[in-house]
Amino acid sequence: MANTYTQCYFHLVFAVRNRNALIKKEWKNEMEKYITGIAQNHHHKMLAVGSMPDHIHILIGYNVNQLIPDLMEEIKTATNAWIKEKRLSKFKFDWQKGYGAFTYSRSEIDNVVKYILSQEEHHRKRPFKEEYLEMLEKNEVIFSNEYLFEFFNDINGWN
Repeated sequence: MANTYTQCYFHLVFAVRNRNALIKKEWKNEMEKYITGIAQNHHHKMLAVGSMPDHIHILIGYNVNQLIPDLMEEIKTATNAWIKEKRLSKFKFDWQKGYGAFTYSRSEIDNVVKYILSQEEHHRKRPFKEEYLEMLEKNEVIFSNEYLFEFFNDINGWN
């Protein structure tokens, strides 16, 4: 009997609406565990997750039986509801529309994991806009500035 074998890795990047710095250090780990549960419930393998106050990076071993847009919609919708239910933000919390989804080969996984897990250190030196534009360019993604995340220069750390 024939079987199907796949090995796909996706680096997913998405931001809080208007790039508001609403993800707090006090509850970011709990949110990351919640997102991990969502991914694993759909048989994706969570390899790394790293949050900043205004955006998040996720690296998964991708289960091809779920479309990336469906996974992203579920993560965003469920975490919005979770944050509201737990009253973790004094302000209205929503994710921005859109996301980045980049693929990597198995040989690149260790570097991507290290990169994601060192987000706080990384953003002391480099703003999110610079980071995201480089990801788009490295992956030769054609984009229009009007459809990028909103970028502000004053977001660089935990409140």
